Amino acid sequence: MPNQFQILTVFLIALVLFKSCDKAPKYVTPSVATPPAYKEIPDAFKETKDWKFARPSDAAIRGKWWEMFNDAQLNSLEEQLNSANQNIALADANFRAARAIVKESRSDYFPTVTTNPSIIGSRQSSAATHSNVSPGRRAVTYTLPFDATWEPDFWGRIRNSVIASASEAQATAADLQNVRLSVEAELAFDYYQLRSLDAEQRLLDTTITGYQQQLELTRTRLETGIASDEDVAQAETQLKTTQAQATDLGIQRSQLEHAIAVLTGQPASAFSLPNTPVEEVLPGIPVGIPSQLLERRPDIAAAERRVAEANAEIGVTRAAFYPSLTLGVTAGLESTSIASWFTWPARFFSVGPTLSQTLFDKGRRAAANEVAHAQYDGTVATYRQTVLTAFQEVEDNLAALRILSRELDEQNAAVNASQRALLISNERYKAGIDSYLNVITAQATLLNNQRMAVNLQTQQMTASVELIKALGGGWNESQLPTQKQLK
Repeated sequence: MPNQFQILTVFLIALVLFKSCDKAPKYVTPSVATPPAYKEIPDAFKETKDWKFARPSDAAIRGKWWEMFNDAQLNSLEEQLNSANQNIALADANFRAARAIVKESRSDYFPTVTTNPSIIGSRQSSAATHSNVSPGRRAVTYTLPFDATWEPDFWGRIRNSVIASASEAQATAADLQNVRLSVEAELAFDYYQLRSLDAEQRLLDTTITGYQQQLELTRTRLETGIASDEDVAQAETQLKTTQAQATDLGIQRSQLEHAIAVLTGQPASAFSLPNTPVEEVLPGIPVGIPSQLLERRPDIAAAERRVAEANAEIGVTRAAFYPSLTLGVTAGLESTSIASWFTWPARFFSVGPTLSQTLFDKGRRAAANEVAHAQYDGTVATYRQTVLTAFQEVEDNLAALRILSRELDEQNAAVNASQRALLISNERYKAGIDSYLNVITAQATLLNNQRMAVNLQTQQMTASVELIKALGGGWNESQLPTQKQLK
Protein backbone atom coordinates (compact mmCIF):
# COMPACT_ATOMS: atom_id res chain seq x y z
CA MET A 1 0.00 0.00 0.00
CA PRO A 2 1.53 3.39 -0.96
CA ASN A 3 2.70 5.56 1.89
CA GLN A 4 1.89 9.25 2.25
CA PHE A 5 5.19 10.36 0.69
CA GLN A 6 4.34 8.48 -2.49
CA ILE A 7 0.88 9.98 -2.51
CA LEU A 8 2.33 13.47 -2.05
CA THR A 9 4.82 12.98 -4.88
CA VAL A 10 2.15 11.79 -7.29
CA PHE A 11 -0.09 14.68 -6.27
CA LEU A 12 2.61 17.29 -6.93
CA ILE A 13 3.49 15.79 -10.31
CA ALA A 14 -0.17 15.81 -11.27
CA LEU A 15 -0.51 19.48 -10.38
CA VAL A 16 2.58 20.43 -12.37
CA LEU A 17 1.32 18.48 -15.38
CA PHE A 18 -1.97 20.33 -14.99
CA LYS A 19 -0.16 23.25 -16.60
CA SER A 20 0.30 25.70 -13.81
CA CYS A 21 0.71 29.20 -15.26
CA ASP A 22 0.74 32.93 -14.68
CA LYS A 23 -2.78 34.34 -14.82
CA ALA A 24 -1.80 37.99 -15.32
CA PRO A 25 -2.24 39.48 -18.81
CA LYS A 26 1.01 40.04 -20.69
CA TYR A 27 2.08 43.59 -19.86
CA VAL A 28 2.54 46.10 -22.65
CA THR A 29 3.15 49.81 -22.05
CA PRO A 30 -0.01 51.68 -23.11
CA SER A 31 0.28 53.47 -26.41
CA VAL A 32 0.19 57.27 -26.50
CA ALA A 33 0.03 59.73 -29.36
CA THR A 34 3.44 61.39 -29.70
CA PRO A 35 3.92 64.35 -32.06
CA PRO A 36 7.08 64.31 -34.20
CA ALA A 37 8.23 67.76 -33.03
CA TYR A 38 7.26 70.66 -30.78
CA LYS A 39 5.28 73.21 -32.72
CA GLU A 40 6.61 76.10 -30.61
CA ILE A 41 10.14 75.73 -32.03
CA PRO A 42 9.87 77.23 -35.53
CA ASP A 43 13.07 77.95 -37.42
CA ALA A 44 12.80 81.65 -36.65
CA PHE A 45 12.82 80.91 -32.93
CA LYS A 46 15.84 78.63 -32.94
CA GLU A 47 18.29 81.50 -33.16
CA THR A 48 16.97 84.67 -31.54
CA LYS A 49 18.94 87.36 -29.79
CA ASP A 50 17.65 86.58 -26.30
CA TRP A 51 17.15 82.83 -26.36
CA LYS A 52 18.92 80.05 -28.23
CA PHE A 53 17.71 76.59 -29.02
CA ALA A 54 20.34 74.07 -27.94
CA ARG A 55 22.08 72.10 -30.65
CA PRO A 56 20.76 68.61 -31.48
CA SER A 57 23.98 67.13 -30.10
CA ASP A 58 22.94 68.40 -26.68
CA ALA A 59 20.27 65.73 -26.40
CA ALA A 60 19.42 66.20 -22.74
CA ILE A 61 19.89 68.37 -19.69
CA ARG A 62 22.84 66.99 -17.75
CA GLY A 63 23.99 67.11 -14.14
CA LYS A 64 22.52 69.61 -11.72
CA TRP A 65 20.23 71.60 -13.95
CA TRP A 66 20.31 74.80 -11.89
CA GLU A 67 24.03 75.19 -12.61
CA MET A 68 23.02 76.17 -16.16
CA PHE A 69 22.10 79.60 -14.74
CA ASN A 70 25.64 80.28 -13.45
CA ASP A 71 24.43 81.74 -10.14
CA ALA A 72 26.55 80.76 -7.13
CA GLN A 73 23.87 81.80 -4.64
CA LEU A 74 21.23 79.69 -6.37
CA ASN A 75 23.64 76.73 -6.52
CA SER A 76 24.22 76.96 -2.75
CA LEU A 77 20.50 77.14 -1.99
CA GLU A 78 19.71 74.15 -4.22
CA GLU A 79 22.35 72.07 -2.44
CA GLN A 80 20.83 72.98 0.92
CA LEU A 81 17.38 72.08 -0.38
CA ASN A 82 18.46 68.62 -1.50
CA SER A 83 19.90 67.82 1.91
CA ALA A 84 17.29 69.42 4.18
CA ASN A 85 13.92 69.76 2.41
CA GLN A 86 11.23 67.92 4.36
CA ASN A 87 9.03 67.12 1.36
CA ILE A 88 11.97 65.26 -0.14
CA ALA A 89 12.55 63.50 3.19
CA LEU A 90 8.90 62.39 3.25
CA ALA A 91 9.03 61.10 -0.33
CA ASP A 92 12.25 59.23 0.48
CA ALA A 93 10.60 57.59 3.50
CA ASN A 94 7.68 56.52 1.31
CA PHE A 95 10.10 54.94 -1.15
CA ARG A 96 11.94 53.04 1.59
CA ALA A 97 8.62 51.74 2.91
CA ALA A 98 7.56 50.60 -0.59
CA ARG A 99 10.91 48.87 -1.04
CA ALA A 100 10.42 47.00 2.24
CA ILE A 101 6.97 45.85 1.07
CA VAL A 102 8.65 44.19 -1.92
CA LYS A 103 10.73 42.10 0.49
CA GLU A 104 7.59 41.32 2.49
CA SER A 105 5.76 40.12 -0.64
CA ARG A 106 8.73 38.06 -1.79
CA SER A 107 8.87 36.19 1.53
CA ASP A 108 5.76 34.27 0.42
CA TYR A 109 7.95 32.31 -1.99
CA PHE A 110 9.55 30.55 0.97
CA PRO A 111 8.26 28.22 3.69
CA THR A 112 7.13 29.60 7.03
CA VAL A 113 8.67 27.81 10.00
CA THR A 114 7.34 28.29 13.52
CA THR A 115 7.90 26.71 16.88
CA ASN A 116 5.82 26.60 20.03
CA PRO A 117 7.69 24.81 22.84
CA SER A 118 5.69 24.00 25.94
CA ILE A 119 5.95 22.34 29.36
CA ILE A 120 2.49 21.31 30.51
CA GLY A 121 1.75 19.80 33.91
CA SER A 122 -1.48 17.86 34.50
CA ARG A 123 -3.20 15.91 37.29
CA GLN A 124 -5.80 13.21 36.83
CA SER A 125 -9.08 13.63 38.68
CA SER A 126 -9.47 11.05 41.44
CA ALA A 127 -13.16 10.67 40.66
CA ALA A 128 -12.62 10.22 36.92
CA THR A 129 -9.75 7.74 37.00
CA HIS A 130 -10.28 4.11 35.99
CA SER A 131 -9.74 1.33 38.43
CA ASN A 132 -6.38 0.42 36.87
CA VAL A 133 -5.00 3.99 37.14
CA SER A 134 -3.65 5.44 40.29
CA PRO A 135 -5.98 8.19 41.53
CA GLY A 136 -4.60 11.77 41.52
CA ARG A 137 -1.75 10.92 39.16
CA ARG A 138 0.45 13.87 38.13
CA ALA A 139 2.19 14.10 34.76
CA VAL A 140 4.40 16.65 32.94
CA THR A 141 4.63 16.74 29.13
CA TYR A 142 7.63 18.40 27.47
CA THR A 143 7.04 19.38 23.83
CA LEU A 144 9.34 21.06 21.26
CA PRO A 145 7.39 21.18 17.97
CA PHE A 146 8.41 22.76 14.64
CA ASP A 147 5.77 23.56 12.03
CA ALA A 148 6.63 24.32 8.41
CA THR A 149 4.11 25.35 5.75
CA TRP A 150 4.70 26.22 2.12
CA GLU A 151 2.35 27.18 -0.68
CA PRO A 152 3.73 26.50 -4.19
CA ASP A 153 2.94 29.40 -6.53
CA PHE A 154 1.16 27.37 -9.21
CA TRP A 155 -1.08 30.17 -10.50
CA GLY A 156 1.28 33.12 -10.15
CA ARG A 157 -0.45 34.75 -7.19
CA ILE A 158 2.78 35.30 -5.28
CA ARG A 159 4.74 36.18 -8.40
CA ASN A 160 2.22 38.83 -9.41
CA SER A 161 2.05 40.17 -5.87
CA VAL A 162 5.82 40.64 -5.97
CA ILE A 163 5.64 42.28 -9.41
CA ALA A 164 2.88 44.60 -8.19
CA SER A 165 4.77 45.65 -5.07
CA ALA A 166 8.01 46.10 -7.04
CA SER A 167 6.19 48.23 -9.64
CA GLU A 168 4.73 50.35 -6.85
CA ALA A 169 8.20 50.73 -5.35
CA GLN A 170 9.49 51.89 -8.74
CA ALA A 171 6.59 54.34 -8.99
CA THR A 172 7.38 55.63 -5.51
CA ALA A 173 11.03 56.07 -6.52
CA ALA A 174 9.81 58.14 -9.49
CA ASP A 175 7.52 60.08 -7.13
CA LEU A 176 10.60 60.89 -5.03
CA GLN A 177 12.37 62.31 -8.07
CA ASN A 178 9.26 64.23 -9.09
CA VAL A 179 9.00 65.81 -5.63
CA ARG A 180 12.70 66.64 -5.75
CA LEU A 181 12.36 68.28 -9.18
CA SER A 182 9.23 70.19 -8.11
CA VAL A 183 10.79 71.73 -5.01
CA GLU A 184 14.04 72.47 -6.87
CA ALA A 185 12.06 74.35 -9.52
CA GLU A 186 9.94 76.08 -6.87
CA LEU A 187 13.10 77.30 -5.15
CA ALA A 188 14.53 78.66 -8.40
CA PHE A 189 11.18 80.28 -9.21
CA ASP A 190 11.02 82.00 -5.80
CA TYR A 191 14.68 82.98 -6.04
CA TYR A 192 14.25 84.77 -9.36
CA GLN A 193 11.05 86.40 -8.18
CA LEU A 194 12.99 87.73 -5.19
CA ARG A 195 15.84 88.94 -7.39
CA SER A 196 13.26 90.65 -9.59
CA LEU A 197 12.01 92.56 -6.56
CA ASP A 198 15.61 93.49 -5.75
CA ALA A 199 16.01 94.84 -9.28
CA GLU A 200 12.76 96.80 -8.92
CA GLN A 201 13.93 98.10 -5.57
CA ARG A 202 17.17 99.38 -7.08
CA LEU A 203 15.21 100.96 -9.94
CA LEU A 204 12.82 102.66 -7.52
CA ASP A 205 15.66 103.82 -5.28
CA THR A 206 17.38 105.41 -8.28
CA THR A 207 14.10 106.95 -9.40
CA ILE A 208 13.39 108.30 -5.90
CA THR A 209 16.82 109.96 -5.85
CA GLY A 210 16.00 111.62 -9.17
CA TYR A 211 12.57 112.70 -7.93
CA GLN A 212 14.10 114.23 -4.81
CA GLN A 213 16.47 116.25 -6.94
CA GLN A 214 13.56 117.25 -9.16
CA LEU A 215 11.57 118.34 -6.10
CA GLU A 216 14.45 120.47 -4.82
CA LEU A 217 14.83 122.04 -8.25
CA THR A 218 11.10 122.81 -8.40
CA ARG A 219 11.20 124.41 -4.95
CA THR A 220 14.11 126.54 -6.06
CA ARG A 221 12.17 127.59 -9.13
CA LEU A 222 9.19 128.45 -6.87
CA GLU A 223 11.39 130.69 -4.74
CA THR A 224 12.58 132.53 -7.84
CA GLY A 225 9.04 132.86 -9.13
CA ILE A 226 9.53 130.63 -12.14
CA ALA A 227 7.47 127.67 -10.92
CA SER A 228 4.13 127.57 -9.14
CA ASP A 229 3.18 126.02 -5.84
CA GLU A 230 1.14 123.52 -7.86
CA ASP A 231 4.35 122.29 -9.52
CA VAL A 232 5.91 121.69 -6.11
CA ALA A 233 2.83 119.78 -4.92
CA GLN A 234 2.87 117.59 -8.03
CA ALA A 235 6.59 116.84 -7.65
CA GLU A 236 6.12 116.00 -3.98
CA THR A 237 3.13 113.76 -4.78
CA GLN A 238 5.20 111.91 -7.39
CA LEU A 239 8.04 111.41 -4.89
CA LYS A 240 5.86 110.15 -2.04
CA THR A 241 3.89 107.82 -4.32
CA THR A 242 7.11 106.23 -5.58
CA GLN A 243 8.47 105.91 -2.03
CA ALA A 244 5.27 104.06 -1.05
CA GLN A 245 5.70 101.70 -4.02
CA ALA A 246 9.28 100.97 -2.95
CA THR A 247 8.16 100.26 0.61
CA ASP A 248 5.40 97.94 -0.62
CA LEU A 249 7.98 95.69 -2.30
CA GLY A 250 9.25 94.74 1.15
CA ILE A 251 6.13 92.65 1.83
CA GLN A 252 6.57 90.44 -1.22
CA ARG A 253 10.32 90.14 -0.71
CA SER A 254 9.92 89.05 2.91
CA GLN A 255 7.35 86.42 1.95
CA LEU A 256 9.59 85.03 -0.80
CA GLU A 257 12.56 84.97 1.57
CA HIS A 258 10.47 83.03 4.10
CA ALA A 259 9.35 80.59 1.42
CA ILE A 260 12.97 79.95 0.39
CA ALA A 261 13.87 79.34 4.04
CA VAL A 262 11.19 76.66 4.36
CA LEU A 263 12.24 75.01 1.10
CA THR A 264 15.83 74.78 2.33
CA GLY A 265 14.74 73.32 5.68
CA GLN A 266 15.48 76.41 7.78
CA PRO A 267 13.32 78.48 10.15
CA ALA A 268 12.15 81.67 8.47
CA SER A 269 13.26 83.64 11.52
CA ALA A 270 16.89 82.56 11.09
CA PHE A 271 17.23 83.03 7.33
CA SER A 272 17.90 86.02 5.13
CA LEU A 273 19.18 86.76 1.65
CA PRO A 274 21.09 89.99 1.04
CA ASN A 275 19.94 92.36 -1.66
CA THR A 276 22.76 91.86 -4.15
CA PRO A 277 22.88 92.61 -7.88
CA VAL A 278 22.51 89.47 -10.03
CA GLU A 279 23.22 89.30 -13.73
CA GLU A 280 20.48 87.10 -15.11
CA VAL A 281 21.51 85.10 -18.17
CA LEU A 282 19.11 82.81 -19.98
CA PRO A 283 20.61 79.33 -20.50
CA GLY A 284 20.45 77.37 -23.73
CA ILE A 285 18.05 74.55 -22.91
CA PRO A 286 18.29 71.24 -24.84
CA VAL A 287 14.66 70.45 -25.62
CA GLY A 288 14.99 67.30 -27.71
CA ILE A 289 11.99 65.68 -29.37
CA PRO A 290 8.58 64.85 -27.83
CA SER A 291 9.13 61.07 -27.77
CA GLN A 292 12.12 61.56 -25.45
CA LEU A 293 9.83 63.21 -22.92
CA LEU A 294 8.33 59.81 -22.07
CA GLU A 295 11.72 58.75 -20.68
CA ARG A 296 12.66 62.01 -18.97
CA ARG A 297 9.65 62.89 -16.85
CA PRO A 298 9.51 61.17 -13.43
CA ASP A 299 5.74 61.71 -13.18
CA ILE A 300 5.27 59.86 -16.48
CA ALA A 301 7.49 57.04 -15.23
CA ALA A 302 5.49 56.82 -12.00
CA ALA A 303 2.19 56.67 -13.91
CA GLU A 304 3.52 53.95 -16.24
CA ARG A 305 4.80 51.83 -13.34
CA ARG A 306 1.37 52.00 -11.70
CA VAL A 307 -0.14 50.66 -14.92
CA ALA A 308 2.24 47.69 -14.64
CA GLU A 309 1.23 47.29 -11.00
CA ALA A 310 -2.47 47.25 -11.87
CA ASN A 311 -1.80 44.68 -14.61
CA ALA A 312 -0.11 42.37 -12.08
CA GLU A 313 -3.02 42.82 -9.65
CA ILE A 314 -5.32 41.31 -12.30
CA GLY A 315 -3.19 38.16 -12.12
CA VAL A 316 -3.59 38.09 -8.34
CA THR A 317 -7.38 38.26 -8.54
CA ARG A 318 -7.52 35.64 -11.31
CA ALA A 319 -5.44 33.22 -9.25
CA ALA A 320 -8.18 33.23 -6.61
CA PHE A 321 -10.37 31.17 -8.99
CA TYR A 322 -7.98 28.22 -8.81
CA PRO A 323 -7.27 25.77 -5.98
CA SER A 324 -4.42 26.46 -3.60
CA LEU A 325 -2.09 23.78 -2.28
CA THR A 326 -0.34 24.05 1.06
CA LEU A 327 2.36 21.62 2.10
CA GLY A 328 2.65 21.18 5.86
CA VAL A 329 5.27 19.47 7.98
CA THR A 330 5.19 19.14 11.75
CA ALA A 331 8.08 17.58 13.62
CA GLY A 332 9.63 17.80 17.03
CA LEU A 333 10.30 16.18 20.36
CA GLU A 334 7.80 15.15 23.02
CA SER A 335 8.35 13.35 26.32
CA THR A 336 6.98 13.05 29.83
CA SER A 337 10.50 13.17 31.23
CA ILE A 338 12.97 15.98 30.87
CA ALA A 339 15.76 13.43 30.89
CA SER A 340 14.46 11.76 27.73
CA TRP A 341 13.09 14.91 26.06
CA PHE A 342 16.00 15.24 23.61
CA THR A 343 16.40 11.54 22.89
CA TRP A 344 15.68 9.84 19.56
CA PRO A 345 12.58 7.95 20.79
CA ALA A 346 10.96 11.29 21.76
CA ARG A 347 10.69 12.40 18.14
CA PHE A 348 7.41 12.81 16.26
CA PHE A 349 6.43 14.14 12.85
CA SER A 350 3.56 14.49 10.41
CA VAL A 351 3.56 15.61 6.78
CA GLY A 352 0.94 16.07 4.12
CA PRO A 353 -0.62 18.43 1.58
CA THR A 354 -3.79 20.46 2.00
CA LEU A 355 -5.81 21.46 -1.03
CA SER A 356 -8.41 24.21 -0.73
CA GLN A 357 -10.88 25.57 -3.25
CA THR A 358 -13.68 28.06 -2.78
CA LEU A 359 -16.89 26.53 -4.08
CA PHE A 360 -19.31 29.41 -3.53
CA ASP A 361 -18.73 33.05 -2.60
CA LYS A 362 -21.73 34.80 -4.22
CA GLY A 363 -19.58 36.53 -6.86
CA ARG A 364 -16.91 37.88 -4.49
CA ARG A 365 -13.95 36.76 -6.64
CA ALA A 366 -15.64 37.86 -9.86
CA ALA A 367 -16.26 41.29 -8.37
CA ALA A 368 -12.65 41.57 -7.20
CA ASN A 369 -11.48 40.68 -10.71
CA GLU A 370 -13.81 43.30 -12.18
CA VAL A 371 -12.42 45.88 -9.77
CA ALA A 372 -8.85 45.00 -10.81
CA HIS A 373 -9.70 45.48 -14.50
CA ALA A 374 -11.40 48.81 -13.80
CA GLN A 375 -8.42 50.00 -11.77
CA TYR A 376 -6.12 49.00 -14.62
CA ASP A 377 -8.18 51.06 -17.07
CA GLY A 378 -8.01 53.98 -14.62
CA THR A 379 -4.22 53.83 -14.41
CA VAL A 380 -3.99 53.74 -18.21
CA ALA A 381 -6.13 56.88 -18.40
CA THR A 382 -3.97 58.57 -15.74
CA TYR A 383 -0.81 57.65 -17.66
CA ARG A 384 -2.12 59.04 -20.94
CA GLN A 385 -3.36 62.21 -19.24
CA THR A 386 0.05 62.69 -17.60
CA VAL A 387 1.74 62.43 -21.00
CA LEU A 388 -0.68 64.94 -22.55
CA THR A 389 -0.11 67.34 -19.67
CA ALA A 390 3.66 66.98 -20.08
CA PHE A 391 3.47 67.94 -23.77
CA GLN A 392 1.26 70.89 -22.85
CA GLU A 393 3.70 72.16 -20.21
CA VAL A 394 6.62 72.02 -22.63
CA GLU A 395 4.67 73.81 -25.35
CA ASP A 396 3.38 76.41 -22.86
CA ASN A 397 6.85 77.39 -21.74
CA LEU A 398 8.34 77.27 -25.23
CA ALA A 399 5.57 79.63 -26.32
CA ALA A 400 6.22 81.85 -23.30
CA LEU A 401 9.93 82.11 -24.13
CA ARG A 402 9.24 82.76 -27.79
CA ILE A 403 6.70 85.51 -27.11
CA LEU A 404 8.61 87.04 -24.19
CA SER A 405 11.70 87.36 -26.36
CA ARG A 406 9.82 89.55 -28.82
CA GLU A 407 7.88 91.37 -26.11
CA LEU A 408 11.05 92.29 -24.21
CA ASP A 409 12.58 93.77 -27.38
CA GLU A 410 9.45 95.88 -27.81
CA GLN A 411 9.45 96.86 -24.15
CA ASN A 412 13.09 97.94 -24.24
CA ALA A 413 12.21 100.11 -27.22
CA ALA A 414 9.37 101.58 -25.16
CA VAL A 415 11.81 102.38 -22.35
CA ASN A 416 14.10 104.18 -24.76
CA ALA A 417 11.18 106.15 -26.17
CA SER A 418 9.99 107.03 -22.65
CA GLN A 419 13.43 108.33 -21.71
CA ARG A 420 13.47 110.54 -24.79
CA ALA A 421 9.93 111.78 -24.05
CA LEU A 422 10.94 112.69 -20.47
CA LEU A 423 13.97 114.57 -21.71
CA ILE A 424 11.82 116.55 -24.14
CA SER A 425 9.17 117.24 -21.46
CA ASN A 426 11.79 118.57 -19.06
CA GLU A 427 13.22 120.86 -21.72
CA ARG A 428 9.79 122.18 -22.71
CA TYR A 429 8.88 122.72 -19.05
CA LYS A 430 12.07 124.64 -18.37
CA ALA A 431 11.40 126.72 -21.47
CA GLY A 432 7.94 127.52 -20.15
CA ILE A 433 6.20 125.85 -23.07
CA ASP A 434 4.49 122.99 -21.16
CA SER A 435 3.20 122.61 -17.62
CA TYR A 436 4.85 120.44 -14.98
CA LEU A 437 2.03 117.92 -15.41
CA ASN A 438 3.62 116.81 -18.68
CA VAL A 439 6.87 116.10 -16.81
CA ILE A 440 5.02 114.11 -14.15
CA THR A 441 3.25 112.08 -16.84
CA ALA A 442 6.52 111.37 -18.66
CA GLN A 443 8.22 110.34 -15.40
CA ALA A 444 5.40 107.92 -14.53
CA THR A 445 5.41 106.46 -18.04
CA LEU A 446 9.16 105.87 -17.95
CA LEU A 447 9.03 104.22 -14.51
CA ASN A 448 6.16 101.95 -15.53
CA ASN A 449 7.98 100.88 -18.69
CA GLN A 450 11.20 100.23 -16.76
CA ARG A 451 9.37 98.11 -14.19
CA MET A 452 7.61 96.22 -16.97
CA ALA A 453 10.98 95.45 -18.59
CA VAL A 454 12.28 94.09 -15.28
CA ASN A 455 9.17 91.92 -14.91
CA LEU A 456 9.52 90.58 -18.44
CA GLN A 457 13.13 89.60 -17.76
CA THR A 458 11.96 87.75 -14.65
CA GLN A 459 9.22 86.03 -16.62
CA GLN A 460 11.90 84.83 -19.05
CA MET A 461 13.95 83.37 -16.20
CA THR A 462 10.98 81.67 -14.55
CA ALA A 463 9.74 80.35 -17.90
CA SER A 464 13.21 78.84 -18.41
CA VAL A 465 12.96 77.17 -15.00
CA GLU A 466 9.48 75.88 -15.80
CA LEU A 467 10.68 74.56 -19.18
CA ILE A 468 13.53 72.66 -17.53
CA LYS A 469 11.06 71.22 -15.05
CA ALA A 470 8.66 70.28 -17.87
CA LEU A 471 11.54 68.45 -19.61
CA GLY A 472 12.31 66.41 -16.50
CA GLY A 473 15.27 68.37 -15.16
CA GLY A 474 17.88 65.97 -16.52
CA TRP A 475 16.28 62.87 -15.01
CA ASN A 476 15.97 59.66 -17.03
CA GLU A 477 13.97 56.50 -16.41
CA SER A 478 17.23 54.50 -16.46
CA GLN A 479 17.83 55.96 -12.99
CA LEU A 480 14.88 53.99 -11.58
CA PRO A 481 15.83 50.92 -9.53
CA THR A 482 15.13 47.73 -11.47
CA GLN A 483 12.75 45.10 -10.13
CA LYS A 484 15.71 42.80 -9.66
CA GLN A 485 17.45 45.39 -7.51
CA LEU A 486 14.31 45.89 -5.43
CA LYS A 487 13.93 42.15 -4.89
